[in-house]
Amino acid sequence: MSDAIKTPPIRGDILQVLPDPENNLTFLKNVSIPLKASQLPIRANIYLPLSDDDTSQKRYPVLVTYGPYGKDIPYSAFHHGSFSEVNPEHRSKYSAWETPDPVFWCREGYVVVRADERGLGQSPGPLDTMSRGTSECFFDVVEWCAEQPWSTGKVGLLGISYYAGSQWRVAARRPKGLAAIIPWEGMSDYYRDRCRHGGILSNKFINIWWNRQVLVNQYGRAGRSKLVFPPDGPGAREQEDTIEGDLPDDVLVANRRDQTLDNETNRFRDDPYYATKDYNLGDIEVPLLSVANWGGILLHLRGNVLGYTHAGSRFKYLRFITGRHDLPFYYHEEVEIQKSFLSAFLKGEDKVGWSVEGKVAPVMVTLRKGNVGYNNSEKEKAYPKREELAWPIPRTQYTRFYLTANQTLGRTPGIKQGRVTYQALGNLDSPQLVQFTSEAFGSETEITGHIVAHLNVSVTTSSSGGGGGGGGEDKNDLDLFLTLRHLDAAGKEIFYTGTAGDPVPLCKGWLRISNRRVHDENTKYHRPWLPHREYLSTDVLPVEPGEVYGVDVELWPTNVVVDKGGRIVLEVSSGDTQGSGIFQHNSERDRPTSVFGGLNHVHFGEGLDNYVTLPVIPPLN
Repeated sequence: MSDAIKTPPIRGDILQVLPDPENNLTFLKNVSIPLKASQLPIRANIYLPLSDDDTSQKRYPVLVTYGPYGKDIPYSAFHHGSFSEVNPEHRSKYSAWETPDPVFWCREGYVVVRADERGLGQSPGPLDTMSRGTSECFFDVVEWCAEQPWSTGKVGLLGISYYAGSQWRVAARRPKGLAAIIPWEGMSDYYRDRCRHGGILSNKFINIWWNRQVLVNQYGRAGRSKLVFPPDGPGAREQEDTIEGDLPDDVLVANRRDQTLDNETNRFRDDPYYATKDYNLGDIEVPLLSVANWGGILLHLRGNVLGYTHAGSRFKYLRFITGRHDLPFYYHEEVEIQKSFLSAFLKGEDKVGWSVEGKVAPVMVTLRKGNVGYNNSEKEKAYPKREELAWPIPRTQYTRFYLTANQTLGRTPGIKQGRVTYQALGNLDSPQLVQFTSEAFGSETEITGHIVAHLNVSVTTSSSGGGGGGGGEDKNDLDLFLTLRHLDAAGKEIFYTGTAGDPVPLCKGWLRISNRRVHDENTKYHRPWLPHREYLSTDVLPVEPGEVYGVDVELWPTNVVVDKGGRIVLEVSSGDTQGSGIFQHNSERDRPTSVFGGLNHVHFGEGLDNYVTLPVIPPLN
């Protein structure tokens, strides 16, 4: 797909200038931002603080968002339930989903620029989310903002989720004027964090996201303003119709890359599709504050942690929070941190010391201690916080907890030989799993960091094999789904706040066994506590029925303080289990019965140790 797409003649007479003294800003609607490599513009809404001095042009630092959800869609329409719970300081008629509120930030002395991503909203062009091409457009938007007469030349990026994930990519291109970024709950690895967990397609969320939030907002789509969605979640409601008019359905199809189709069809990182999403985190040099949510166990958490770890920035900070995906960004105390960080690098006003090496601790950890319930922001404020000098925490004691054939989890290997068996191809409605439960902890124990499990597994097929998801014709395969759970002293599971406010366990991990090859020669990324996989088509290894394979499975990072008497459970399953929510892996094309059906086994015996390595943090003296 090239930029030579079909569009109606582009209008140049659409800019509206709307002074709003009540909110102390001037609203510029449908500003056309030129691109270096295209005749098609990116269109944005710009919010300028009203100046007390009308005789001169005052300059301000600029906050930019660039994304797919529609610069003209009110937050109250996009997700009314969420909007009603947002901190009132950040609710205005200009508020938009997952972006900074213009009224608040203009009052703080910033220009706010909200741009429609290429191919969406009022921005013409090919729709190809998270691609190199659309990141190049974002690059041009940032540089344009730095050069405007109302700009000081300093640009910052601030936003949640997609509006965070896109920050990593454009920052790696180093646009002129970019001075700081705050990727707030934003994946940094398109393949590993979002699309294919352990090589397994995470299809359900992508289908919902694409069809309710993106596809319906495509540039030129007919009837956008009349679309209605069920009220139980986000959706592109109340969008304005395309300024230049509608495009025929066949043209719309030709003008886009469909994520639901592309992620199902392309299975490896060396497929051309995924290659267009790649970039180098080490190229990021701008000051960054990466905000990770412990509850984001199926989408953003890993990306925030590894984005921080591998970014090349001199000034970089990692902050762990809890709470729902949509609300903490607007909490008063979190906004104060955003303000102080942005002031340091966009205004040169550093009251905290962000710009002084060693002044601010690089890592701030929220400690999930006790059972405060879930989806209760007030109770979660009781979680203590602690500063750390590095990530992973330097004093981490990586401790093996061994699985046994009796389905226990202990500090020493079991001596009993045998295997534990469960049905393959389980799902959230009919989970097929086995659990390994630790003995009661004798004292309070903190677990914070990266987790890896080593398992010896095999498959007994229900047929002679088939084509499809296993890497080729007449191949078998096995998908591992791992979950770490926390039980209190009474044996009751403690749940935490998930992305949508749902109850979730500590963390999850996945691996398709044909993708088991580890690139331990890559000393930049591979660690004993974080096996590095490239997920290349050339890495696929055979899976033979009855053959036992020792594999290392990455579980996403987590934190918990286990009270005396509490227990940890490692769950091994053949599909999604409790806590997966809408982030399910249930594509029949990716996981056909002919390839993945049968029985899965975990083997025990001499030379077949199975264990999970937990990052235990000793108490500070």
